[in-house]
Amino acid sequence: MNISVAEEESAKEIHIPADIDWEMLDKSKFFLLGAALFSGVSATLYPAVLVKTRQQVAQAQLSGVRTAFSIVKHEGFRALYRGFGTSLMGTIPARALYMAALEVTKSNVGSATVKFGVPEPTAAVIANAAAGLSAAMAAQLVWTPVDVVSQRLMVQGSHPSCSSPCIYVNGIDAFRKIINTDGPKGLYRGFGISILTYAPSNAVWWASYSVAQRLVWGGIGCYFWKKDDESNDNGSSSNNTIRPDSKTVMAVQGVSAAMAGGVSALITMPLDTIKTRLQVLDGEENRRRGSTIGQTVRNLVKEGGWLACYRGLGPRCASMSMSATTMITTYEFLKRLSAKNQESLM
Repeated sequence: MNISVAEEESAKEIHIPADIDWEMLDKSKFFLLGAALFSGVSATLYPAVLVKTRQQVAQAQLSGVRTAFSIVKHEGFRALYRGFGTSLMGTIPARALYMAALEVTKSNVGSATVKFGVPEPTAAVIANAAAGLSAAMAAQLVWTPVDVVSQRLMVQGSHPSCSSPCIYVNGIDAFRKIINTDGPKGLYRGFGISILTYAPSNAVWWASYSVAQRLVWGGIGCYFWKKDDESNDNGSSSNNTIRPDSKTVMAVQGVSAAMAGGVSALITMPLDTIKTRLQVLDGEENRRRGSTIGQTVRNLVKEGGWLACYRGLGPRCASMSMSATTMITTYEFLKRLSAKNQESLM
């Protein structure tokens, strides 16, 4: 991929290593390495997700730091990983489904939009947005039941005001009790709001990521060409093409991912809070307080005003930005490891 600077009369370009599409990947290596790499990333970020979940279901507002310290003080450090085993078991197949849908959609939509005469930068944004949307919708078929079970375990043992009245021994016990109480539909509580949360969030994230990359590369190009112009004034030769090394490419991807993650977290935070409330509250509690989206919003506003919909924003922004940075650098690294022809990437 080449990025040009239009303001310059002479053609000046940043030569970036080619993107790897679905057809270029060794699928077995892609999924096996992906399961291992993303399991490690999930383990690193899980405590932030747990703290965010505790904040969202609590009636009293506490900062993310105070919530984390309170958990460690009263329940021990292991409480920060409560429900992680269940989450990991579901994350592996969900992540595989997500990556497959993402790459297939991105490749097909990208090719189709270019054939219709859409400029390459615009085609990339459209393809990324469509890919994020379809990947999120496909993965939610697995992620929603995993979310319901793992979030029930996350809030267990917390303050009575936000804890589930039902006691779960482990993920299997939680699964069985949810089925007995609410039937199979209990595992898909909040499925609709999950789609409304994650599908637009992923579309916004991938589109923002594509735009952010171009902005960052454009800034880097302007910086280097300004230095080049200063060198020319001193009699040095000019170079119209920049070939960044792998470390620079990875740094740009990480910064762009963090920017996109922050934007997505801010936009979708109210929907995420409502989704978590719907998924965590037990059937009996839901019948008492109201299980509809409208009633959940009214309960939140009654507890803390409209700002209650943004409970856990700090941990979620931090989690999504860190997750986005680690996930995208890991993901791009994974794609390069899984490419069939390594020489074609140079």
